[in-house]
Amino acid sequence: MSDDILGALRRRAPRVTVVGDVILDRWVRGGVRRVSREAPVPVVDARTVEASPGGAANTAVNLVALGARVSLLSAVGRDAEGTELLRLLTGHGVDVSGVVAAEGAVTATKTRIVGEDQILVRVDRASIGLVLPAIGVDADALLVCDYGGGLFDDAVVNRLSGMPERAPLVVVDAHDLRRWAPLRADVVTPNAGETELLLGAGLGGDRAEAVAAAASRVLGAAGSRAAVVTLDVQGTVVLEGGRVTGRTRAVPAAEQQASGAGDTFAAALTVALCSGAGLPAAAAFAQRAADVVVARPGTAVCTTADLASEGGGLLTHDELARRIDEERARGRRIVFANGCFDLIHRGHTTHLHQARDQGDVLVVALNDDESVRRLKGPGRPVNPLPERAAVLQELGCVDYVTAFAEDSPVALIERLRPEVYTKGGDYTPEMVPEAQAVRSYGGEVQILDYLPHRSTTETVARIRAGRRNG
Repeated sequence: MSDDILGALRRRAPRVTVVGDVILDRWVRGGVRRVSREAPVPVVDARTVEASPGGAANTAVNLVALGARVSLLSAVGRDAEGTELLRLLTGHGVDVSGVVAAEGAVTATKTRIVGEDQILVRVDRASIGLVLPAIGVDADALLVCDYGGGLFDDAVVNRLSGMPERAPLVVVDAHDLRRWAPLRADVVTPNAGETELLLGAGLGGDRAEAVAAAASRVLGAAGSRAAVVTLDVQGTVVLEGGRVTGRTRAVPAAEQQASGAGDTFAAALTVALCSGAGLPAAAAFAQRAADVVVARPGTAVCTTADLASEGGGLLTHDELARRIDEERARGRRIVFANGCFDLIHRGHTTHLHQARDQGDVLVVALNDDESVRRLKGPGRPVNPLPERAAVLQELGCVDYVTAFAEDSPVALIERLRPEVYTKGGDYTPEMVPEAQAVRSYGGEVQILDYLPHRSTTETVARIRAGRRNG
């Protein structure tokens, strides 16, 4: 289904107008080696400082990355932060001609200080003196992003609600959806807290069941035709016509520095609906996009390449190299593992978890089907490449999956230059043909623990013997 949606997006390239509060996100990362003498606080030796579009600006960037043509209506201060934000947006391909830079106004910023992969503090600066420009929407969809930043006063809400012509699709992502009820949105995307605000009551223990029971009340309070209620790790509940028409499940992720998954979800939901998908399918597409960014540090963006295959999100070598460059710029240590990984068993999962412990990011390179046949013989692999990749992507310890056609991934290793190369305990360093390439640039070769009697070949032999005996 994701490939169908992406194909439709490539053909249509929908036009989306985003109206909302924009933020400049900053991430300051570094190591912590000491405590300050001035106060009992850690001292962060800043290694990298990154700036990213946040809020509605992040939503706009995600829309572009998913194939939409995007115009942004918003306001920033005529300050250094506003200038930087406009530069970033333009670089991503967002039309910012509808963004007003106001003299004397202040651009909203969020600065996160990260020491040793832990957010230590977030410093916010609220926007001041911003006024939304004249509103005109000539697009396939209007996406309203109201995060309580002060851009939307009652007059602006009334202007948008009273527009004589509206876009074919109107989606609202707002902290307080009650004030947007007059807009009569096609779809709203409240999270758990925003749903409780709509209902005037808590959702209790089983939030999904509570949302389902209150479906008509949620839609009535929001004034919308439909809703996708997002429940973080519990996925989403799709509401249409006063009843549940779909559910999604989130992929658990250990990343604690992720930001903007809600922006990505709203963007992906909007483009999927523009492609002609029904709401349950659009919600599933948006869930996959949110799962991508939740697993990444910082204010992340989901691209069409991330979603281009139902076969486990296999990355091309070019895309993987770009991702690794980004990870390394954040000071993260790259670990590389490779193999056939056919019929995943305990030996595989133990190996991969141990590999992940050697660094911060684990890349797994899979032999493609032809190279598996050369190495293992006819009848292998049992599972084709897309299925093997999909299983690996379900493991929380695996960050990126790619494939290679050669018998050895030496060329890919030389391109990525991982800090650590890992092999299972049934090898010795002398048996690893990739070792010389890894050591040539100063990388480490780590031989992991050996688990006896854990082999795909043995598993296949047992299955075949069972069939013969049966």
